[in-house]
Amino acid sequence: MLQLKTKRLLLRPVQLKDKDAIFTYRSDNVTNQHQGWIPKTPDEVKIFILKTQKEINQPETWYQLVIIDNDTHKVIGDLGLHFFGKENKQVEIGCTLHRDFQQNGYATEALQKILTYLFVSLNKHRIIASIDPANKKAEQLVTRLGFRKEAHFRQSLWLHGKWVDDVIYALLHQDWKTSNQNDL
Repeated sequence: MLQLKTKRLLLRPVQLKDKDAIFTYRSDNVTNQHQGWIPKTPDEVKIFILKTQKEINQPETWYQLVIIDNDTHKVIGDLGLHFFGKENKQVEIGCTLHRDFQQNGYATEALQKILTYLFVSLNKHRIIASIDPANKKAEQLVTRLGFRKEAHFRQSLWLHGKWVDDVIYALLHQDWKTSNQNDL
């Protein structure tokens, strides 16, 4: 089983035992106002977990990891990885963090670790993030990690009963490698 560790976090595949913890932060309308999935019941989370791809790096699938605080051993968020493209060299990432753990560098730490894994271990070429531009914190996060804004699609997503914009940020392996050469 994949396990990625940082100083403060453990990233591992989602499991059924994570259902209640995930429901706690994923059902929070404020935390998830810029995301498409806000579960109404813990059973919706259970169905989501059961449908999640069990093997990483499978083309045209989403793979879900949970973010666990090393001190408390509690699930504090999750990372989604969408492996796409005929050549399977690109990945879309998404991150959700419990509101009590935001603004403490956890998302940055988790994403730095997953980027290293995707670029070094899986030799991916390009990582993208699709962000509602109203989510300024997410835009600041990916920009801080070296992503570049590549596209802005106006009113292209129907989300929570209204049309919203979608901004695509991307990071190429060559750009990541240059900015992280001292970390390897």
